[in-house]
Amino acid sequence: MAASKDLTIEEKLKALYELQKIDSKIDDIKVLRGELPMEVSDLEDEIIGLNSRLEKLTKELEDLKNKNSKSEQAIIDSQELIKKYEEQSKNVRNNREFEAVNKEIELQDLEIQLSKKKIRDSQSKLDSVSEYLKESELAYETRKKDLEIKKEELLKISAETDAQEEKLRKKAKSQAKKIEERFLTAYTKIKHSYKNGLAVVTIDRDSCGGCFAKIPPQRQLEIHQRKRILPCEHCGRILVDEDI
Repeated sequence: MAASKDLTIEEKLKALYELQKIDSKIDDIKVLRGELPMEVSDLEDEIIGLNSRLEKLTKELEDLKNKNSKSEQAIIDSQELIKKYEEQSKNVRNNREFEAVNKEIELQDLEIQLSKKKIRDSQSKLDSVSEYLKESELAYETRKKDLEIKKEELLKISAETDAQEEKLRKKAKSQAKKIEERFLTAYTKIKHSYKNGLAVVTIDRDSCGGCFAKIPPQRQLEIHQRKRILPCEHCGRILVDEDI
């Protein structure tokens, strides 16, 4: 193979375009693998959040049940006291004692009504929390399964792509040796300037394959002749004809 400086312009363009194709394949692997770790991380965060929600809901449910139990016990206690006061009313000696016992019975009746109201009020919330807890438990189990699937997928893709990426990197390194240093520097600079990593693009429908700006016919003709390395006048990417 001739030294990079001895290559014709057409050969230099072909070398640059070949390097771009290799680098694009490496970028595709990064994208494929790059999305999965993010998805795994997002699912892990979501599961942590769901677990925290489950703990909170479980505690809230337990608190509501305890409140209901206390209210139910308060009703039983009041009913027992009413029985006690009713027994006492049979042995009162005067109206003052009778009124005092009756007031205690009325007070316990009010306590029973208040406890029943507390139970009714908390029961509605208890039902709502129970339903939300069931939904959250289902979401938690679903996300756990999704996480297992994504982790398996990531492991599989990593196993498949690690070797492939290493092979492509060696190929890119070998290809880069064919390219003159100044062109390689320009290529690297342009490549790192764009998110899609495209530094060398073909003409597509009379437009730059990178920024899609229209390319004048005369400039297209020069590009097809492959006698000069020409950049896009709008984005600076190196332009090649699609038949290269």
